[in-house]
Amino acid sequence: MAADLHCHTKLSDGSVGIEDLIVIAQKSGIDTISITDIDCLAGTVRGQVIGKRYDVRIIPGVELSAIDSEAGKQVNILCYLADTPDRLEGLCRRTSVARKRSAQLMMLKVASRFPISSDFIISHASGSTNLFKQHIMHALMDAGYTNEIYGELYDALFSPDSETNILAPVKYPEVTEVLEEIHNANGIAILAKPIENDNVAEIDKYVELGLDGVEVWHPSASDEDIEMLAGICKKKKLLQTGGSDFQGLYGKRTVTLGSCTTPDEHFDKLMGYKAKKKRAQRKAEREAAKKAEEAKE
Repeated sequence: MAADLHCHTKLSDGSVGIEDLIVIAQKSGIDTISITDIDCLAGTVRGQVIGKRYDVRIIPGVELSAIDSEAGKQVNILCYLADTPDRLEGLCRRTSVARKRSAQLMMLKVASRFPISSDFIISHASGSTNLFKQHIMHALMDAGYTNEIYGELYDALFSPDSETNILAPVKYPEVTEVLEEIHNANGIAILAKPIENDNVAEIDKYVELGLDGVEVWHPSASDEDIEMLAGICKKKKLLQTGGSDFQGLYGKRTVTLGSCTTPDEHFDKLMGYKAKKKRAQRKAEREAAKKAEEAKE
C-alpha cells in the first residue's frame, strides 16, 4: 500500500484541485493520501467524499504553521486524525488573517513595481483560502516577467538577503501553542520537513512538548538524513511518516505524487497510535489505582 501523507491543493499553496489530486493518485497507484493544506481544514471532508468515488483513501490532515521564537526558526506541524478538527479552526483563522495582512502588503509592493494590478494578482489565487508567494509569482509569469515560479526574480523579491525583497513578516503562533491545540483536538502531531526547516536540533524539545512523530521521508531529506531521522525516532519511540509535499506547479522542486511515501509498517503504527495510547493510559490508571489501594492497606 502506497501512502503519501503530505499533499497540497488549490485551497492553499498547491496548483491542483482536490479531485484532480485524487485522480492523479489513483492513476499513479497511490491508494492512500492525506490532504494537508496549510492552515486550512476545508479539503478533508470533500476529499473523503471524492476519494470514495475513486477508491482512494483520504486520511484527515492539515499542515499548521508555527514559529519557534527561542530557536528563531519556522516550524511546520502536520496534524493527522483529529477527533475534533473544529478546535483547530480558531488557530487556522488567526494565522490566515496574519498571512492575508502580509500578502496585502507584498501585493501592493509588487503592483507598484510592475505594471500589474492587485486584482490581476488576486485572480491567480482563485479557490485558495489565502494569497501565497507562488500566486504572486504566477501573476508575474503570466505578465511576462519570468518563466518560472522559483528563480532569480523569486529570490530578488522573497529572499531575506535581497536588498529588493518585498517581504512582510507573518506573525505565526508559537510551536508550543500549535502542539497544545493539536492535542486538544485529539490529533497526532508530526514535525514536517525537519531537514528543510532546519529543526533537527529542536526535536528533543518538541518531544517534551508532546510531539508524536517526525516526517522522515520528504523530498528535502537525503538517504543519510532519512537514516539519521529514523534513528532519532526509534530512540525516542516516535512515529515516522513520509510524504511528497506535492504542490504541483507551485513546488520548490520537481516532485511527483507518491515520490515519498510512508512505509506500511509505519502507516499502521500511525493509524493505531491513538488506540495504543488509550490502552497505555488505562493501564497506567489501573496501576496507579492499585498502588493507591495497597497504600491504604
